[in-house]
Amino acid sequence: MNSWIGRIDKTTNEFIHTFGSLTDNELNWKPNPETWSIAQNIDHLIIINQSYFPILSLIKSPNYKPPFIAKLGFIVNFLGKSILKSVHPDRNKKMRTFSIWEPTTSHKTLDILKKFNNHQTELKKEILASRDLIKNKVIISSPANKNVVYTLETAFEIIVTHEQRHLEQAKEVLKLLPQSTPMTQS
Repeated sequence: MNSWIGRIDKTTNEFIHTFGSLTDNELNWKPNPETWSIAQNIDHLIIINQSYFPILSLIKSPNYKPPFIAKLGFIVNFLGKSILKSVHPDRNKKMRTFSIWEPTTSHKTLDILKKFNNHQTELKKEILASRDLIKNKVIISSPANKNVVYTLETAFEIIVTHEQRHLEQAKEVLKLLPQSTPMTQS
């Protein structure tokens, strides 16, 4: 658990340090229509992480019943490991996200980093409040597909690893950012 908190802090600080001095236009610049801007990468992380919050509330309820497929331990383990592998930061393989996790296409302002920082604080609180659920090996469904199940522990590992993946993706966009990007604020 402390490892996740430390990694979240490191990722948050790296996002702020790396992109904090950029203008709105630079944060929103895209090298091509198929590539997300730095701001869209950040927005995507907030959207995907927040999609887990209702599930975290639900599993704390005494009425929570895991999906039937959760009874099949080999499927739980297989799906969790597969998803974790797919979000690894090495980015050798491009992935398409589920539509519910697509970032908005609207222009983001500089407060996207502040919003991300606040979101990360909320995420850490959710993780810490889930200590007993993790110990009890609670199984959840993915917010994108109820038939994709994994342990809550794996879910948090996926979330933290996925953030690192998008940090690397945003850094790649930064490397492509033209030096002559207009510096006007929107």
